[in-house]
Amino acid sequence: MNEKTVLLVCGGGASSGFMAQNIRKAAKKRNIEMNVIARSESEIDEYINEISALLIGPHLKYMEEDLKSKVEPYHIPAAVIPQTIYGLLDGNKGLDLILALLGEK
Repeated sequence: MNEKTVLLVCGGGASSGFMAQNIRKAAKKRNIEMNVIARSESEIDEYINEISALLIGPHLKYMEEDLKSKVEPYHIPAAVIPQTIYGLLDGNKGLDLILALLGEK
């Protein structure tokens, strides 16, 4: 499997960095090549040609439709991370969410 790059967008807080790090650790434990980067939602355009999936922090749920319509022409799946996963910074469940988005589960 080629390395996938996943963009995790939030309002620019530290928690998304921890979430991305925990997903990377979970992927490594499962021998899945995955790069997860945490950025502000304003940076999506800079990464749109490099990413396989888009994760949206739960506090940006109000932007879900806008963000999904931005990546849809590129056939990039997107989902809001449930607060239950994000609140616990659960890398394993975050990884499961990504794999489901990519149709690899």
